[in-house]
Amino acid sequence: MTSANNYQDNHMSDLRLQMMDITSLKAVLSELRKKVIPSRLEKVQQSDTHSIQIAFRTLKGLTWIELSWHAESPRIVEIEAPPRKIGESTLSKQIQCGGRGLALIQLKQDGFDRTVEFGFAIRPKGSFEKFLVLELMGRHSNLLFLDKKKKVITIGKQIRATQSRLRPISTGDLYFPPPPLQGLEPKRSYSFKEWKTQLTLLPITVKEAFQETYQGISPNLLLQLASNDKYSAEKLINLKINDLTDKNWEDLFSSWNKWLKDLEEENFCISFHGPSPYRVWSQETLCASSNEKIGISLGKYYKNHLEAKALKQIFKTLSKALCKKKEAEEKNLIEQVKLYSQTNQIKSLYTKADEILCLSKPSKEKVKEAQKLYSQAKKFKRSKLILKERINHHKEMLRFINETDLFLDYIIKNKNESQSEKIESIKSLKEDIEGFILSKQQIVKRKYKSNNASTNLLQLKSPSGLTIQIGKNHRQNELISLKNANKGDVWFHAQESPGSHVVIKAVNGTIKEPDLKICADLAAFFSKAKQNNKVSVLMVPTSKLNKPKGAAPGMVTHREGKVLWAEPSNGEKYLEQFTKNA
Repeated sequence: MTSANNYQDNHMSDLRLQMMDITSLKAVLSELRKKVIPSRLEKVQQSDTHSIQIAFRTLKGLTWIELSWHAESPRIVEIEAPPRKIGESTLSKQIQCGGRGLALIQLKQDGFDRTVEFGFAIRPKGSFEKFLVLELMGRHSNLLFLDKKKKVITIGKQIRATQSRLRPISTGDLYFPPPPLQGLEPKRSYSFKEWKTQLTLLPITVKEAFQETYQGISPNLLLQLASNDKYSAEKLINLKINDLTDKNWEDLFSSWNKWLKDLEEENFCISFHGPSPYRVWSQETLCASSNEKIGISLGKYYKNHLEAKALKQIFKTLSKALCKKKEAEEKNLIEQVKLYSQTNQIKSLYTKADEILCLSKPSKEKVKEAQKLYSQAKKFKRSKLILKERINHHKEMLRFINETDLFLDYIIKNKNESQSEKIESIKSLKEDIEGFILSKQQIVKRKYKSNNASTNLLQLKSPSGLTIQIGKNHRQNELISLKNANKGDVWFHAQESPGSHVVIKAVNGTIKEPDLKICADLAAFFSKAKQNNKVSVLMVPTSKLNKPKGAAPGMVTHREGKVLWAEPSNGEKYLEQFTKNA
């Protein structure tokens, strides 16, 4: 089980997420106001438990905005048109119905407050009829849909009195804003002396001084103010405030005023270079050379990051379950083999008992000893067949686990799938092994099974143009080998090694020798033995395949077969060439 460790080490070393602070919020709102004011609310859907996606109709078309009140990534960003969600949540239905036919005429955000208010009216110059409020406050983030009197129609998460004595809020309550921000409002009117005096009241670090003195100062903004170099920036903000040099103070004050000027003049652009994952206010000629849209760029940034995090989590969970199950099966196999080895005593036990009873005058104790030996021998004889079945079962389960790990490794390393597609592939693989590897506690009950067994099949063309199908999980293995197999189709699988099933479809033509050779090479490449120069591959007509009763998905037996020697490297080259030309 090395794939999990390698994947975590090589692919997910840095998943640091930059939270949306007041600077990036103002930048996105500045861009959105120009794009969606005015516009008409057209579609609302809930993408997850903490996010909704809203489509606004303008004369130029639809603009999709994602609002999230997730504790770790609260945000408002523009997104590309998302896939349609099956089924509507109560929250999205209430916003959709309540906002139907209304025009968005205001996107309000005051000062350094991280609360955004969407104002809706019947006509662009009419009075407000509904409000949608997004509060971006870390774990206290929330979404509220209000009527014209600002009473809560629906809410992202209800805040009970037991959760917050300061500001409990539920459906039907009158909305009132969060408590006012602590600290001074940053202003360009402060002189250098005033500004420095405000920051040096206490002997604390630079980071603590800025965040405790002023509103709207995030850790990432401080890094951006301090330096373009991450190491230098982190070193500076962790210094004691009184240890700053005159040059440090001058540079910080210059960056401070540049930041405030960009906020006032809405001089925003986006860059993914510097001391923080991204920045949205200008520096020298950055804005002049950048044509990227901030909202859509941040939408992609958060989407990619959150998908990577979700992929890491689902991968880690499944890998851990496979490791645990493999250890248990290996332990059980050792125990059963040990017990089976004891059955080799049957003959010697009978012989010993016979020798005792052949004595001229055996005592009662000797007779009892012989009877005990006979009983023990019979017990071993009865258990021999059962133990053999158990050994075969544990071996099959280990093969099934190793094959699952192989599929998981293939999904993670597949360069032709996006992160969201990989997540769905792993979910599908997880469904395949429910009840066979995962315990009941590890199985997450779902309302429906994902039916991507046939839609995501890997299909290639053989040298003579015939279809080659390759299973990427247990369900697909079973589908191509048994359920969808036709007369004349031929099945390939690496001998004595976990791997994908490969089937060549003969329905539209005659299978030629080069076709058989490339199928064997592909079966070798899609197996655990792919690092070998040569791999023995079984070739069997699909009509000779059977699934044992009660067997796990993808497990088959065969009555006939021919062994071919295949080269995994040739299979890899053929796959790469086919993918490149596709």
